[in-house]
Amino acid sequence: MIVGVVNARREATVQTPILSVSGRQQLVGAILDTGFNGSLTLRPALIAVLGLEWRTRALVVLANGSEDLCDVYAATVRWDGKLRNILVEAADTDPLVGMALLAGHDLRIQVVEGGIVTVGALD
Repeated sequence: MIVGVVNARREATVQTPILSVSGRQQLVGAILDTGFNGSLTLRPALIAVLGLEWRTRALVVLANGSEDLCDVYAATVRWDGKLRNILVEAADTDPLVGMALLAGHDLRIQVVEGGIVTVGALD
């Protein structure tokens, strides 16, 4: 089970371990975004530090309805105790965990500052 916290802006957050190309694990704080269909967004500078492999450019629809092109990278994350190969979208924003990474899990949020966020696998 993954346990996180609701921050002062009422955002559900979790620490997401991401593996660099050298296998070193780095914890990244990320906001859970149920309006994001992908797996994860990271800032380009962090993607470079981790040495993630570029895969393609993709057209994405932003929250305001506009479209933009972004670079997409391959990454490995430790999610709910298991290694998962995912695609990461480069974005100049706080890291976001999307519905593709949350798929197959139960999400519970105590929506108060300091509230507990739990993400557990559905069996």
